[in-house]
Amino acid sequence: MSVSAPPRPSETPRSRPAPARRPSIPRPRRVLPALSWLGQADREVLWLYLMTRVGIWATAGAVGRLFPSDGESRRPMSLLAPWQRWDWSFYFHIAKDGYFPDGSGPWTIGWDNREAFLPGFPLALRAVHTVVPSWAASGALISFVAGGVAVVALARIARGLLGDHEAGRRAVAFLLVSPCAVFLAAGYTESLFLALALPAWLAAQRRSWAAASVLACLACSVRVTGLFLAAALALHFLLTARTRTAWRSAPWLFLPALAPVLHSWYLHSWTGDWMAWKHSQERGWYREFHLPWEAWSHTWTAAFEHTQPTGYALMSQAELLAMVTGVVLLAVLVRGRRWPEALYIALTLWALGTSYWYTSVPRSTLLWWPLWIALAGWSMRRPWVRSAYLYVAGPLCTTVAITFLTGRWAG
Repeated sequence: MSVSAPPRPSETPRSRPAPARRPSIPRPRRVLPALSWLGQADREVLWLYLMTRVGIWATAGAVGRLFPSDGESRRPMSLLAPWQRWDWSFYFHIAKDGYFPDGSGPWTIGWDNREAFLPGFPLALRAVHTVVPSWAASGALISFVAGGVAVVALARIARGLLGDHEAGRRAVAFLLVSPCAVFLAAGYTESLFLALALPAWLAAQRRSWAAASVLACLACSVRVTGLFLAAALALHFLLTARTRTAWRSAPWLFLPALAPVLHSWYLHSWTGDWMAWKHSQERGWYREFHLPWEAWSHTWTAAFEHTQPTGYALMSQAELLAMVTGVVLLAVLVRGRRWPEALYIALTLWALGTSYWYTSVPRSTLLWWPLWIALAGWSMRRPWVRSAYLYVAGPLCTTVAITFLTGRWAG
């Protein structure tokens, strides 16, 4: 019996064409759940922030070993010890003991004038300390987390204003390697203030005035600069509100005044002085009012007339340079008709430039977010600006960090 051969493939009934290969699609990178709400540009900024934190803490570790308080010590100081300098002691004692422990106050001999410092940071410090046993670690943690929030907000503001993702990264880089950037890692108020002020400014750009006002109110509890932010927000509202619906949000703009009013009321209840904050500034830091040219003259004398030790003279020179930078920035903002930012800088310069002499102006540049955005925009048009800035600011940043971490006056 013959058996028929099987049909050829082409003759096979119900033959189907081979399935086409699907194009390969790259798998998305896995992102930590806590960061899933951040865009790629935000994560790049946070990576830059993390790397600079590693650098500044490595510097602190080296300082603790190379410049110990006891030159004969055989054991290095703790990693947190170099950070407990200057203003930190005020925040620590307020958080631990309050403003008037055991009935002491301005009427007490040797009083430290701690009421000159606003309660926002000490309250945050006390809250974190309920979980973190070390006070110094609590302060560092606050600044670390707040700094991350601040750089993301700064990058978003820069991207929105300049329309380029690279501009956001550059603005953040310029801030993080600025000469006084060490204070963004210290248990100081700069990072916390920026973490409140910059999101407030972002909210204002989106016309979310309730959120902007709440954040500005919290910023006012951290630094008096929050009042200048509130004034800038109010001007921004006046320039952008065009409808009756928009004007319904106007009452929110009074909220930031609540923080300083409550603080003044609290101090008055203890001291009987509604201006206790200002008077403590005058007693402890020579912040009584002087005309701007008088303040410049006194600072110039301290900087160049050999009336101060060389370290303080150099810092006075930095104060003068920072003030000139602020004036130039103000002129740029006025020329660009960026009136709300110009008002913020103008009020800041007035407050810093009308005391006996300039104090902490270089450190205040950290809070001048229009400066870092302006530098980012300039560097986009002139590529050499970025290189020149990094080559000069980088070594200065390290110098100021070592100065501060070894207990000398800086910024």
